[in-house]
Amino acid sequence: MPDPTSGPQDELAGTEQPFVQHLIELRDRIVYALGGVVVCMILLAIWPGPSGLIDLVAVPIRAHMPPDAKLIAVGVFTPFFVPLKVLMMSGVLLALPWLMYQAWAFVAPGLYSHEKRFALPLIVFGSLLAYIGIAFVQFFVLDKMFGFIQGFTPESVAATPDIASYVEAILSLYLAFGLAFQVPIVVVLLVKFNIVTVAKLKEFRGYFVVLSFVIAAVVTPPDVISQLALAIPMCLLYELGIIGANYMRKIAPPETEEGDKA
Repeated sequence: MPDPTSGPQDELAGTEQPFVQHLIELRDRIVYALGGVVVCMILLAIWPGPSGLIDLVAVPIRAHMPPDAKLIAVGVFTPFFVPLKVLMMSGVLLALPWLMYQAWAFVAPGLYSHEKRFALPLIVFGSLLAYIGIAFVQFFVLDKMFGFIQGFTPESVAATPDIASYVEAILSLYLAFGLAFQVPIVVVLLVKFNIVTVAKLKEFRGYFVVLSFVIAAVVTPPDVISQLALAIPMCLLYELGIIGANYMRKIAPPETEEGDKA
């Protein structure tokens, strides 16, 4: 029995597992994650179906095409693979909270109690921010971007984009904005685990503005609309992360981490 006079005990002491056990746990979590994605794909295949999903993602560009114009499929297998690709990506997005939970469940045994309590809000807000970023792309960025691009199309040119290239472009934007909208989560985690301080984050503010525009220029199409639409929210979300990190530090019980890890 541990000596009660020896001070607080590390709650993770004696919980180490063999490396093979970690591999088995990782395999199980991957299987659970893939199972969740498959279930979501089946549900989406039933309703609204692959065609319905294609119609949904095509709304922004169709709004800037002639009423009788349609997207074209150049490749022989494009009509089959593109709806399947959209269905798979939609399944991943729908299952995002489940995927984040599986990642947390894998690392949870190595976390302290105060870190585990922090995980649930992280999963909820991380998923919510990703969905907000994707919705921002679908209902604002794409509409403004295609309106800007179509404005340069000569009257003698019929703009009939290929559905494969269109889907690839918007999926890359979904991914870019979904990740970019995680900035507050990253900022809060950096402060939570004492990697940086709130004061350092405030000092880095100017550099982050420049970094945001550089990232936006790299990951978005070469138009000013989409670049501004990514860089400006990143700067605002950085400020939101600083506010959240400062709030978390104020409400954190004093000496909690020190007591847990002593």
